[in-house]
Order: sequence, then structure tokens, then C-alpha cells
Amino acid sequence: MKDNAVPVKVALVGCGVVGSAVARGLIEHSADLAARVGAPLDLIGIAVRRAGRDRADVPVDPALFTTDAAALVTQADIVVEVVGGIDPARELILSAIAHGASVVTANKALLAEDGPTLYAAADAAGVDLYFEAAVAGAIPILRPIRESLAGDQVRKVLGIVNGTTNFVLDKMDSGGAGFAETVAQAQALGYAEADPTADVEGFDAAAKAAILASLAFHTRVSGRDVFREGITEVTAADIAAAKAMDCVVKLLAIAERTATEAGEGISVRVHPAMIPRSHPLASVRDAYNAVFVEARGAGQLMFYGRGAGGDPTASAVLGDLVAAARHKVAGGRGPGESAYADLPVLDFGVSQTRYHISLDVADRPGVLAQVATAFAAHDVSIETVRQHVVTDPETRRQRANLVVVTHRASEAALQATVDSLG
Repeated sequence: MKDNAVPVKVALVGCGVVGSAVARGLIEHSADLAARVGAPLDLIGIAVRRAGRDRADVPVDPALFTTDAAALVTQADIVVEVVGGIDPARELILSAIAHGASVVTANKALLAEDGPTLYAAADAAGVDLYFEAAVAGAIPILRPIRESLAGDQVRKVLGIVNGTTNFVLDKMDSGGAGFAETVAQAQALGYAEADPTADVEGFDAAAKAAILASLAFHTRVSGRDVFREGITEVTAADIAAAKAMDCVVKLLAIAERTATEAGEGISVRVHPAMIPRSHPLASVRDAYNAVFVEARGAGQLMFYGRGAGGDPTASAVLGDLVAAARHKVAGGRGPGESAYADLPVLDFGVSQTRYHISLDVADRPGVLAQVATAFAAHDVSIETVRQHVVTDPETRRQRANLVVVTHRASEAALQATVDSLG
């Protein structure tokens, strides 16, 4: 670093769990960061919602805290936004860009909601917009897809991108507990919010799936394009059935290229799925995340690590901050949005998948034939059928539980079959 290097002015918007970790990193590792950037990183202010709050865990001059985020972002070379949500984050980011600042954000909801507006603004201003921390915390997944695989063709992205739901499903699998009990445990440990809706209903994972698909397939994908099903309907019986098949249940974000009669498109979805215990994603335990990427030339790649938390997320934020600061010092900018492919986002019904269907039926001749007829009527082929006879403790009547696993078929055909069986 040159002795006369001009400091890069950094403004931090938000000082929650992640923001506090970013501030600590900037102060405690200032010398190392300056050496990597080629100039000091000067934290000029931290925008917070409430002034006067005790922030003894953030080792900065209390004078740096301000409630005037709008003024702060106009004074920086780089703005780090970790406040989350749509507004006022969107207005603050656009204002920062308009005043010539590069932006580092962890805001997956905003990127999935209105990413193109931010990309266009950054491109017009000639500044960087980095968001590695928006997906899978500390795991470096977005930059490898956007840059390392830029000369390849990604065919599929499959991942566990929400730590809360993975913790819940993992504990249901290992301990046999029910859904509500395990969510309460996740809340007690700090993995789940007091209102866990965004996690357990799949909204968080859907936003991340949209970002992954946009980068992987050079196509604009919003959160509204993603089929979403959460884990609230997963029962202990489903977990037990998966175990019987040597599988585990995971909430997966899946984005893949799909061939149709009209040409190639992409399907993007989030839903619980049974995966064989032999698959690498099956071994992802606790609140960890992992993303599995399949590319034409590179083949299969897996990225694994902590997907949430202050320090892991701050690690990704600081990595983006160093990259953006280097560009400020040396001139130039990193890669912007690439949406040249503009592939159609296909209706969920055309997705090819398999179903595991559990049916409680009367234990009498001809029932299995009726079930098989329903599958055949929708051109869905059955791979395996298991039958278990149970006796109702009150009526003493016997009923049969049929577990059917299908071959691959379209989502539309499989859903029609389930509706018919119902």
C-alpha cells in the first residue's frame, strides 16, 4: 500500500447482527484490509434506526452512529447495506449509486423483487453492485457462478439455502420430533425468528433461488417466478417414510434448464424433497447450507458451509467490500448483470420430477387396481409400491397404507394423478 494512498470512504447502513460483525471486521482487521485493497478503508458512518442504543459490542466511535441514512449514503465511495427489506433499502441503494458509490448488499428480498432496477442503475453509473452475502452466507457461490463458470454452461443448480428449515428437518430426522416442537427448538437456539414464516413457508429460499437462477442462466428471474412450497406440511410420518426408503427430507431450491417442444427454458422451484442418503446434500446437517451445481464442462460441483449468522455473512460482505474497494483504487469495475440469454421461465407444471405418495385405503380386493388405473389415466408410471396393513384400534377394521413411488413425469401429470386419487 502506498503511503499517500487516498482512503476509501465506507458507509454502513444497518447495525444488527450482520452489520455489527461487519463493523468489527473493518476495525479489528483494518491493517490487513488496507494492505489487500491498496488503500485504507475509512468507516465514515453507521446508519441505525434508533440513536442512543447501547452498542458496546461495536468497537467504533459513538459519533459515527447516525439516523440520517439518506445523507450518509451520498458521502461514501462504497455503501454497505445490511438493513434488509424492500424500502427504504431500495431508495438508499439507488441514491448511493446516483452519487457514484459502489454498493455491497446482503438483501436477497430486494434483489429478488427488483434486482433489474438496481443492476441498470449500477451499469449506468459505472459502479459495482455486489451481493455475495445474499445467498448462503459465507459460502462463495455467486461469484463462482458469475465469474468462474462464465466460460461454461450451467445446467442445474440444486441447493439447501435456508439454515432454519434444514435444522428443523434434520432434527425431525435424527430425533423423531414433530414439526412444531422442532421449530420451537430452533427459535430457542436463535436459528429461527419469533415469526418463522419467511423460512418455513419457503419465501427466503425462493428469493435465493431467483438470484441463483438469474446468474446461472443469464436470465432475469424474480421471486414471483419461483414455485414455492414450505415445510409446514411435513409430518413425522413423512420423515419415517423417507427413512424406510433410505432417504432424507430436505427443502431444496432447484433451478434447471428444461427442454420443451417450443425450445429451451428454465424452471425454478422450492419445495420439500426426498433425496437418497447417498447424495452429497443428504449429509448437510444442522443449520448448514450447501449448493450443488452441474455444468456442461465442469461437471458436478458442491459448495458447503455456514449459511447464516453474523460472522459468516460478514465474511461474504467484507469479501465484496474488498473487491469493490480495489476497483475504486485501481479504476474500473467488476462484471455487471448478464441477462443476454433471456430464457423463458417455464410454468411449474412442465417440471420433470418424481412423487412419493402415501395412501390410506380400504383393505379389500380391487383397491390396488383402482389406484393403478388412476396413475395410468394420467400417463404416470409407477416404480415401486409398498403396502402395510394397519388395524384401527377403535373399529378393529383393517386398512392398508400404500406407499407409491413414481418414475419421472411432469409436475402437471403427477398433480392431476394426486387430485384423481383424492
